[in-house]
Amino acid sequence: NVAGAKYGVGFWKPGSGIIHQIILENYAYPGVMLIGTDSHTPNGGGLGGICIGVGGADAVDVMAGIPWELKCPKVIGVKLTGTLSGWTSPKDVILKVAGILTVKGGTGAIVEYHGPGVDSISCTGMATICNMGAEIGATTSVFPYNHRMRTYLEKTGRAEIAAVADEYSDLLVPDQGCEYDQIIELNLDELKPHINGPFTPDLAHPVSEVGAAAQKNGWPLEVKVGLIGSCTNSSYEDMGRAASVAKQALDKGLKCKAQFTVTPGSEQIRATIERDGYSKILGDVGGVVLANACGPCIGQWDRRDVKKGEKNTIVTSFNRNFTARNDANPATHAFVTSPEIVTALAIAGTLNFNPETDYLTAPNGEKFKLEPPNGDELPSKDFDPGQDTYQHPPADGSSLKVNVNPQSNRLQLLEPFDKWSGNDLENMQVLIKVKGKCTTDHISAAGPWLKFRGHLDNISNNMLIGAVNSENDAVNKIKNHLTGEYGGVPDVARHYKSMLHWSPGIWEGDVTYSAPQPDFLISSETNLKKQGLLPLTFNNPSDYDKIRPDDKISIRGLKSFAPGKPLTAVLKHSDGTEETLQLNHSFNETQIQWFQAGSALNRMKEMQH
Repeated sequence: NVAGAKYGVGFWKPGSGIIHQIILENYAYPGVMLIGTDSHTPNGGGLGGICIGVGGADAVDVMAGIPWELKCPKVIGVKLTGTLSGWTSPKDVILKVAGILTVKGGTGAIVEYHGPGVDSISCTGMATICNMGAEIGATTSVFPYNHRMRTYLEKTGRAEIAAVADEYSDLLVPDQGCEYDQIIELNLDELKPHINGPFTPDLAHPVSEVGAAAQKNGWPLEVKVGLIGSCTNSSYEDMGRAASVAKQALDKGLKCKAQFTVTPGSEQIRATIERDGYSKILGDVGGVVLANACGPCIGQWDRRDVKKGEKNTIVTSFNRNFTARNDANPATHAFVTSPEIVTALAIAGTLNFNPETDYLTAPNGEKFKLEPPNGDELPSKDFDPGQDTYQHPPADGSSLKVNVNPQSNRLQLLEPFDKWSGNDLENMQVLIKVKGKCTTDHISAAGPWLKFRGHLDNISNNMLIGAVNSENDAVNKIKNHLTGEYGGVPDVARHYKSMLHWSPGIWEGDVTYSAPQPDFLISSETNLKKQGLLPLTFNNPSDYDKIRPDDKISIRGLKSFAPGKPLTAVLKHSDGTEETLQLNHSFNETQIQWFQAGSALNRMKEMQH
């Protein structure tokens, strides 16, 4: 809400000046909002931007110049005092906050960090904290503009932006006396290194206590693999601090007991750490430097050291550690911590190691303790941009056509979805009633499935295959109520569709997501609306318990569908009884038109004609 401001849409190639152009031409001061199609778009909060990750359909709206909407979020304030030092890193701030708020605590809120402690955190450290805000459900996270951001901008070829930001710096900090919906206070002088997990990023432990917790809970103490990098912790500073730990071990003749992998988050980081010797140190200690990509963070890992189903422990500096996310093994206990702690634990080979107090043994029998890590915030010789693989789009693309081989199993042109029939939805068979935590990884896993992200039909084969069926506590095993046989979720859904010519309803419970969505929704709310579906919430959350896996459900009230007017669900149980429940929604007039047209894209096409 900038007085008199225009809005602009641009593709941001780091260092290209596009954001600079938007700031100077379209805004009264250098405050910028970015909409991105990844849950880690909030990284930009480390540069003082309101950067929100959305679904692809939302991004299409932005690129088409259509207003983008967001339910007004709450604001959670995190006041930081004291100074980061020693083994404590920026990652520990968000690990601690995740432990306080849990994976649901930031839902529907922007997290705003402020206070004197902010100045002790590097710009890329702030980005790490904002990045992982997705794991508490936050809409986004943001830090106030400060000298650490200015230095980073100058070092990355954007001194002009820093100069404009300096001019308006009084507008880029929290207002005096502003009020928050919730306030959390952290003293960085007292904050200890943390490690969160397994199976959820909000199960927080100080590193000094995780060994005892593992012994108590039967988690494997041996660390099989340590993994650092990816989008979350792959800055020059992160790699430098990890390398400083590795160098100490090498100087004593030690290498990693665990396997160790390093995933640079960008070509620039890969090239710079290679030039400055960090890659060699990490390789010499036993590490393998992977490609610049998400890598094992999203399951792109051909892991062969353990068999599927074998109980084991890994430690990572990634964001997420939900069941089977990294290696498709539901028995893998994944823990999230900082790159320097990952490196220390990979060297020690056990969770039961606290680098602040415990000793390692060199090959010659000498006992020694690792010194706290250090790493330059930014490279003294500037960044090496590495290989330039950017391809600029043509100035005029109106004559271009997209040709897709109909036989391709990787790409598929999207056919328009059917319009709403004009009637209520009657006697829909429940496909699956989900038990327990249900994340994006359970709903649509990544890893090997990513090759099908351009093929709607094929990627649908991973729908809910990780969710637990409330009927039998099994994964990807549900009853086909037309045949009486059990099968995988996608298989049963396809059979229903072929026999009944409609898609069955899906009801889920205890839903938590990395994206900023309210509880009890089927999936990303706006995305579902844009696909012509109905994301609805129970007026009484306990009504979820009334749904039976063999129910047939009717949704009534669609002929008078209107903003703020609840809909009705009629449950028909197999014993002949019925129940009526109230369902709430957050549709506005425009979104109701999407539903009636069959999708937002269908509606856009109607408007063009």
